Amino acid sequence: MTERATTPFEVRGLIEGFYGNPWTREQRLELVGFMGARGLNTLVYAPKDDPLVRRDWRIAYGGDELERLAELVERCSREGVALVYCLSPGLSIRYSDEADADALCRKLESVAALGVERFGLLLDDIPLELQHAEDRTAFADLAEAHVRLVDRVFAGLAPGTRLVVCPTVYFGYGTEDYLARLGAAIDPRIDLFWTGRAICSATLDLSDATVFAETTGRRPTYWDNYPVNDVAMTFELHIGPYRGRDPELWRAARGVIANGMELFEASKIPFATIADYLRSPQTYDPEASWRVALREAVGEPDLEAFALFADTVRSSCLATDDAPVVTRAIEAFAFQLEQGEGAAASAELAALADRLLAAADRLLRGPVGNPVLVEECRPWISAFELGARALRRVAELAAAGRLEADAASELVRYLAELRHARVRVFGDALDMFLADLTATRVRPGELLAREGEAR
Repeated sequence: MTERATTPFEVRGLIEGFYGNPWTREQRLELVGFMGARGLNTLVYAPKDDPLVRRDWRIAYGGDELERLAELVERCSREGVALVYCLSPGLSIRYSDEADADALCRKLESVAALGVERFGLLLDDIPLELQHAEDRTAFADLAEAHVRLVDRVFAGLAPGTRLVVCPTVYFGYGTEDYLARLGAAIDPRIDLFWTGRAICSATLDLSDATVFAETTGRRPTYWDNYPVNDVAMTFELHIGPYRGRDPELWRAARGVIANGMELFEASKIPFATIADYLRSPQTYDPEASWRVALREAVGEPDLEAFALFADTVRSSCLATDDAPVVTRAIEAFAFQLEQGEGAAASAELAALADRLLAAADRLLRGPVGNPVLVEECRPWISAFELGARALRRVAELAAAGRLEADAASELVRYLAELRHARVRVFGDALDMFLADLTATRVRPGELLAREGEAR
C-alpha cells in the first residue's frame, strides 16, 4: 500500500457552518479534543449566525470575543488541529469598492495575528446576480467580481497562508460555467469547497470529484452537509451513521469537512463515524462504526434503549431507511393479520411495543449516563414514546378482534399527535400504517382542536 493510501485524505475535518445558535465556547473547546483523539485535523469556524463572521464581517474582534477566538486557536494548536477561520461578506460587500476589500483583508490580518494560518472566504448563499449598481458597471457578472475579490484577498495574506473559497455555485455536476471560470482564473494554490451533486448529497462519488477537478484545476474539498439539520431539516434528528461516500473518494478529493447540527452533543455520534470513514475509507463499516459511536455517547447501561430509539430516526439525506426494526415489524404484522394469524401478529407487535416503551421510559425518566444528549433529543424521544404507545394499542385491538371496528376511533388520536409533534420519528412507516388503519381524512390540527373543545 502506498503512503497516500495509508492516510488518504489530507483534510479530515468538521465545520461549524449551520444556521442557528452557534456552539458555545466550552463546546468548541471540547470538540477540538474530540477531534484530536479521532485523527481529525481541520476545524472550520464559520457559524452562519455569528455576526462577526457574516453580518458584521467588517468589525474587528475585541474584548471577550477576541479572547474566545484566541483560546480556540491555542486549543487547536495543542491538539494538532488546524483552524480555518472564515468570513462571509457576500450579502453586503461592494466588489468594486477598494475600501471594502481593504476592510476584509484587515479583518483577516487581525485574526492571523492570533496564529491562524488558514482562512476561508465564503461566498455561498448569496444572490446569483450583482446587487450594487457600481458593481454591475465594474464587472460583467458575479464570476468576474469573485475572481477579483479572491485574487485581492489571497494577495493580502502572508506567504504560506492557505485560503479556501466556497463558491456561490457550490453544488451540481461540477461542470458549471461559473465554476470553470473561477477555477481557471484564481491561483491554483487556493482550494475550493464543494458539496457534491446537491446541497445535501446522498452520495459523494469518485467520478464526480474527478469531473470537478478537471473543471476547476484542483481537487475538491467537500463541505459535506451532514449531519447538519438546519433550515427545512430542523424536524429531523441526524444521528445515523455516515454512509454513501465512495471508499475511493480520496483519489480525487483533497478532503472532507462535515457540517454539524446546532445540537452539539447529538452531532458527536455521526461525527465519530465520519472520523472512522476519513481515517480508513476503504475498510469503513457504517453499522459497526455507529454501534461503537452510540456506546461511547450513552454508555453501556443505556446502549440498548438509545439504540432502539436511534433506529427510528435514521432518515436523512444519506439514508431513506424508515426505522428498519419497526418497519419490518409492521410489515410482518400486516402479513400475519392477512393470513388469519391475528394472535401471533398481535403478540409479536405487543412485544416490540413494550421494548420501545421501556426504552423511552429509561431515556425520558432516567437516570441516564448522558443527560445532555437526552435533553437535546427529548422532542424526538417523546414522539418515539408516543409511537410506541400507538403500536401497543394496535396490538391490543388486534388481540381483542376489534382492530377493524375500532381503529378509527381508537388510533386517530395517535396519528394526529404524532403529526402535531413536528419531528420526524419512524420516517413515514408509522404514519402510513396508522393512516391506513384509520382510513382518516381528518387533518391532525382539526382533530386536536375538536378534542380540546370537548375537554
